[in-house]
Amino acid sequence: MICQSSVPNMILTVTLNAAIDKRYVVEGYQVGEVNRVKECAYTPGGKGLNVSKPASIAGAEVVATGFVGGHAGNYIEDALKPFGIKSEFYHLEEESRSCINIWDEVNHVQTEFLEPGFTLTEEDFQGFKKKFRELVQNADVVSMSGSVPKGLDGTAYQSLVRIVKEAGKPVILDTSGKLLELGIEACPTLIKPNIDEIRMLTGKQCDNMQDIMEAAKAIHAKGVEIVVVSLGAEGSLAVGDEGIFRAVVPKIDAVNTVGCGDSMIAGFALGLSEGLSLEETLRRASAISAASAMREETGFFVMEDMEKLLPLIKIEKL
Repeated sequence: MICQSSVPNMILTVTLNAAIDKRYVVEGYQVGEVNRVKECAYTPGGKGLNVSKPASIAGAEVVATGFVGGHAGNYIEDALKPFGIKSEFYHLEEESRSCINIWDEVNHVQTEFLEPGFTLTEEDFQGFKKKFRELVQNADVVSMSGSVPKGLDGTAYQSLVRIVKEAGKPVILDTSGKLLELGIEACPTLIKPNIDEIRMLTGKQCDNMQDIMEAAKAIHAKGVEIVVVSLGAEGSLAVGDEGIFRAVVPKIDAVNTVGCGDSMIAGFALGLSEGLSLEETLRRASAISAASAMREETGFFVMEDMEKLLPLIKIEKL
């Protein structure tokens, strides 16, 4: 078991742009033709919800918030119940979006259609922030991920991070572009940029490990407690007050790598909620991420896979 106490820690996840993810399997996708779907699967989607599911599987109490709307929003909430995830979304009348993923079995090509979703008003966001402040009071860790709906600007996450920080709780921010650039001004506890994002944040080339370390240290020095850099197949790098650690994951038979970064965020949320060391948190997050790649369903892993991988994760202090 991951949770060491009898009372699970509460992780609050934020998905401002939740969706219904629809996966269609076809044989020979033809543009401009009628395509018959061989298989289809509907799941609640959005990066924050792909953090919620593995965190819940690992034994945490998970409360999911953000925006949902209409019948589609009700479906998203219902679909989270089998995972034991409690829904505390702010409801709108407009329908939540759908994201369609078409997998062509013949040509091994994936095509995606991502709906923009509803447009928020300032009144909607203020209403959500009031609800969010209340939810934060009971959270051990807050994790916010992904894009934001139309109507919100680049300061959306910045304002939410500040609310969490004012409450004295750890907060993880996993987003990109302007949302990340402005979000880190509020000094979230942890961010997880990839190489392109850390280049954007620091202006450094980051063509070698030394450059990457220096870039991560520069962000850490500005007030972000833990900076985790995704290195793809090369593992990941974590910079914090405890030092600099690199995680190397063993080769696995990957089935689906979509959402592995979100599963890793779930691992970090668990580690922060339990007060684990940075080294142990990085090990567990890496094992959960790798275990999720071994399963077809996005944002899902099996504890047995994770437990087998855990001792195989190599952590090096740099």
